Amino acid sequence: MLRILLINDTPRKVGRLRAALIEAGFEVIDESGLTIDLPARVETVRPDVILIDTESPGRDVMEQVVLVSRDQPRPIVMFTDEHDPNVMRQAIKSGVSAYIVEGIQAQRLQPILDVAMARFESDQALRAQLQARDQQLAERKRIELAKGMLMKMKSCNEEEAYTLMRRQAMSRQQKLIQVAEQIIAMSELLG
Repeated sequence: MLRILLINDTPRKVGRLRAALIEAGFEVIDESGLTIDLPARVETVRPDVILIDTESPGRDVMEQVVLVSRDQPRPIVMFTDEHDPNVMRQAIKSGVSAYIVEGIQAQRLQPILDVAMARFESDQALRAQLQARDQQLAERKRIELAKGMLMKMKSCNEEEAYTLMRRQAMSRQQKLIQVAEQIIAMSELLG
């Protein structure tokens, strides 16, 4: 069962989303207004999903969503009355997985949460791939730097420097990046 943190920012409709969630069989583990520190609440409660019920998401709501999405990513579903496409785009950029305009019916909640979870997982997978590629690129740059330093120190060509680094990595059962970092550190130490 999904653990849901409900943020209710709609004074005139308090309880409509909570009632629909309970009717649909979900567990609302905590409910708050938006005057809270959302990242701290997420840290404490550790929900599976965050639902925000708001008439129109303001700057404060978006800032809270950005902080949670950056530091403690979770699927976030926003129920709102705001039809403005620019507000919707801003909400999605901030980290909202699903932006639902008007109407909360208990029978729609499960498919909405399923879509939000799927979109969140897809976004997280893309972020992980991007981070892995960034890491690979950074490692390649460090290996190239080390290779250039080795070429200068040993007066050898690029292929010979690379072969020396690979042999060193294999003999010490290390990754090439580890050997590169050792070469860079030694070069910096020796000036």
